[in-house]
Amino acid sequence: VQLQASGGGMVQAGGSLRLTCAASGSTFRSYAWFRQAPGKEREFVAAIVSYSGRGKYYADSVKGRFTISRDSAKNTLYLEMNSLKPDDTAVYYCAAGNPITSYVSASGGYSSWGQGTLVTVSS
Repeated sequence: VQLQASGGGMVQAGGSLRLTCAASGSTFRSYAWFRQAPGKEREFVAAIVSYSGRGKYYADSVKGRFTISRDSAKNTLYLEMNSLKPDDTAVYYCAAGNPITSYVSASGGYSSWGQGTLVTVSS
Protein backbone atom coordinates (compact mmCIF):
# COMPACT_ATOMS: atom_id res chain seq x y z
CA VAL A 1 0.00 0.00 0.00
CA GLN A 2 1.20 3.46 -0.86
CA LEU A 3 -0.14 6.57 0.84
CA GLN A 4 0.39 10.04 -0.61
CA ALA A 5 -0.47 12.99 1.61
CA SER A 6 -1.02 16.49 0.27
CA GLY A 7 -2.76 19.75 1.06
CA GLY A 8 -0.45 21.22 3.65
CA GLY A 9 0.60 24.83 3.57
CA MET A 10 0.80 28.03 5.51
CA VAL A 11 -2.32 29.63 6.95
CA GLN A 12 -3.13 32.29 9.51
CA ALA A 13 -4.66 31.42 12.84
CA GLY A 14 -8.39 30.90 12.47
CA GLY A 15 -8.01 29.68 8.92
CA SER A 16 -8.77 26.34 7.34
CA LEU A 17 -6.98 23.65 5.37
CA ARG A 18 -8.01 20.32 3.88
CA LEU A 19 -5.50 17.50 3.83
CA THR A 20 -5.83 14.64 1.38
CA CYS A 21 -4.28 11.18 1.49
CA ALA A 22 -4.55 9.11 -1.66
CA ALA A 23 -4.11 5.39 -1.11
CA SER A 24 -3.26 2.75 -3.65
CA GLY A 25 -3.32 -1.00 -3.15
CA SER A 26 -5.04 -2.87 -0.36
CA THR A 27 -7.71 -1.41 1.90
CA PHE A 28 -7.56 -1.49 5.68
CA ARG A 29 -9.90 -1.43 8.59
CA SER A 30 -8.65 1.90 9.97
CA TYR A 31 -7.19 5.09 8.59
CA ALA A 32 -5.74 7.87 10.66
CA TRP A 33 -3.91 11.15 10.80
CA PHE A 34 -1.00 11.76 13.11
CA ARG A 35 1.17 14.84 13.45
CA GLN A 36 4.61 15.70 14.68
CA ALA A 37 5.61 19.18 15.73
CA PRO A 38 9.27 20.26 15.85
CA GLY A 39 10.98 18.77 18.89
CA LYS A 40 7.93 16.74 19.88
CA GLU A 41 6.82 13.16 19.53
CA ARG A 42 4.34 12.07 16.91
CA GLU A 43 0.79 12.35 18.23
CA PHE A 44 -2.61 11.05 17.24
CA VAL A 45 -5.00 13.47 15.55
CA ALA A 46 -7.97 11.51 14.22
CA ALA A 47 -8.99 8.06 13.00
CA ILE A 48 -11.81 6.54 11.04
CA VAL A 49 -12.75 2.88 11.45
CA SER A 50 -14.61 0.57 9.08
CA TYR A 51 -15.78 1.24 5.58
CA SER A 52 -19.01 2.83 6.72
CA GLY A 53 -17.17 5.72 8.35
CA ARG A 54 -19.36 5.63 11.40
CA GLY A 55 -16.48 5.11 13.79
CA LYS A 56 -14.56 8.36 14.09
CA TYR A 57 -12.12 9.24 16.84
CA TYR A 58 -10.41 12.52 17.62
CA ALA A 59 -7.74 13.82 19.92
CA ASP A 60 -9.19 16.20 22.49
CA SER A 61 -7.05 19.01 21.13
CA VAL A 62 -8.76 18.93 17.72
CA LYS A 63 -12.27 17.79 18.63
CA GLY A 64 -14.86 20.16 17.22
CA ARG A 65 -12.37 21.76 14.83
CA PHE A 66 -11.14 18.87 12.66
CA THR A 67 -13.20 16.36 10.70
CA ILE A 68 -11.89 13.10 9.29
CA SER A 69 -13.60 11.41 6.37
CA ARG A 70 -12.91 8.82 3.73
CA ASP A 71 -14.17 8.25 0.21
CA SER A 72 -13.98 4.48 -0.17
CA ALA A 73 -14.71 4.62 -3.90
CA LYS A 74 -11.65 6.81 -4.41
CA ASN A 75 -9.68 5.16 -1.60
CA THR A 76 -8.89 8.63 -0.32
CA LEU A 77 -8.69 9.94 3.23
CA TYR A 78 -9.37 13.56 4.16
CA LEU A 79 -8.80 15.81 7.14
CA GLU A 80 -10.77 19.04 7.20
CA MET A 81 -9.11 21.46 9.61
CA ASN A 82 -10.92 24.59 10.76
CA SER A 83 -10.18 27.26 13.35
CA LEU A 84 -6.51 26.45 13.08
CA LYS A 85 -4.19 27.50 15.87
CA PRO A 86 -0.41 28.01 15.95
CA ASP A 87 -0.22 24.85 18.11
CA ASP A 88 -1.52 22.88 15.12
CA THR A 89 1.74 23.56 13.29
CA ALA A 90 3.28 20.19 12.47
CA VAL A 91 4.02 17.66 9.79
CA TYR A 92 0.84 15.67 9.29
CA TYR A 93 1.03 11.98 8.37
CA CYS A 94 -1.70 9.69 7.13
CA ALA A 95 -1.65 6.06 8.14
CA ALA A 96 -3.51 2.85 7.42
CA GLY A 97 -3.74 -0.38 9.36
CA ASN A 98 -5.84 -2.85 11.29
CA PRO A 99 -5.57 -1.90 14.95
CA ILE A 100 -8.29 -3.06 17.29
CA THR A 101 -10.71 -0.27 18.08
CA SER A 102 -9.27 0.48 21.51
CA TYR A 103 -5.86 1.13 19.95
CA VAL A 104 -6.81 3.34 17.00
CA SER A 105 -4.89 6.22 18.55
CA ALA A 106 -1.64 4.26 18.82
CA SER A 107 0.83 4.72 15.99
CA GLY A 108 2.04 1.14 16.40
CA GLY A 109 -1.26 -0.15 15.10
CA TYR A 110 -0.66 1.22 11.61
CA SER A 111 1.52 -0.57 9.09
CA SER A 112 1.43 1.91 6.21
CA TRP A 113 2.40 5.57 6.38
CA GLY A 114 2.39 8.51 4.01
CA GLN A 115 5.36 10.82 3.61
CA GLY A 116 3.89 13.73 5.56
CA THR A 117 2.70 17.19 4.63
CA LEU A 118 3.68 20.35 6.51
CA VAL A 119 1.04 22.58 8.04
CA THR A 120 2.19 25.94 9.37
CA VAL A 121 -0.22 28.18 11.27
CA SER A 122 0.94 31.73 11.93
CA SER A 123 -0.39 33.91 14.72
